[in-house]
Amino acid sequence: MDILPISYPFIFLLITFLVFYNVNPRFKYFCKMTFYKLWIFIISGLVVIVSIPRGRNPENMKYLQMLLLPLKYIFGIKIVVKGKENLRTNKPAILVLNHQNSLDITVMMEILPSRCVPIAKKEILYMGTFGLACWLSGIIFINRKKREESINILTEVAHSMNKENVILIFPEGTRNHAGSMLPFKRGAFQLAVKAQVPIIPVVISSYDSFYSQKERRFTTGKGKILPAVETQGLGPDDVPKLTEQVRDSMLAAYQGISDLGGGIGLHQPPWFMDGQQLFGLLR
Repeated sequence: MDILPISYPFIFLLITFLVFYNVNPRFKYFCKMTFYKLWIFIISGLVVIVSIPRGRNPENMKYLQMLLLPLKYIFGIKIVVKGKENLRTNKPAILVLNHQNSLDITVMMEILPSRCVPIAKKEILYMGTFGLACWLSGIIFINRKKREESINILTEVAHSMNKENVILIFPEGTRNHAGSMLPFKRGAFQLAVKAQVPIIPVVISSYDSFYSQKERRFTTGKGKILPAVETQGLGPDDVPKLTEQVRDSMLAAYQGISDLGGGIGLHQPPWFMDGQQLFGLLR
């Protein structure tokens, strides 16, 4: 009986937390983002431990996928995927995605093909256990400030496309918090033309309906995997037109799906996987 009063402060703090969490959107945003970052930090450590015996290998990406995917359940995120058949290829390809914020990694892990090697900014390499986990998973890092070095890395990637089925690139080059899409950099398209491999555009819908860093809002997204754009027979002179062609198709898809609301996903008939609303601990 003497132990019972000790639990009173804990119960009071728990009730206060739950009330504050449900009535204060900014506090809810802080809690969710803190949990999100802690989750990534902890699971990255686990990925490092299980990946070390194999060393740097794209096959280690499956560990990151397996441990990051539960976030959609925890946050109650609805994921709708359309056009996933466009990713079912055993041939080398370039996968290009629009980039909004760190939540993109959740959707990316949902649709990432096997033996897919993302290209990322070098700064990620220095993000503790997450950077090390990404390196062990085969992610290719480039220094955006050193253009010649980046070109040399992309040239090496072009020569190794037969070994890796898919290379993933964010053609905007950085996060875009303002909606729509930034102008595309040509690196991904120069790589595709040099390697003579198709481009597969993936569009993630706007997060505005449930997430805003500026407004500190995070409640509870649609995307589109467009048919592959062939590059066979194209040369360096075709890269500018190819870049604009792909951006125009992705922008049209983005505008079409961002008005639909209701979850995160990826979308292209006739194939359709509609996930039911998933409720999580922090919804």
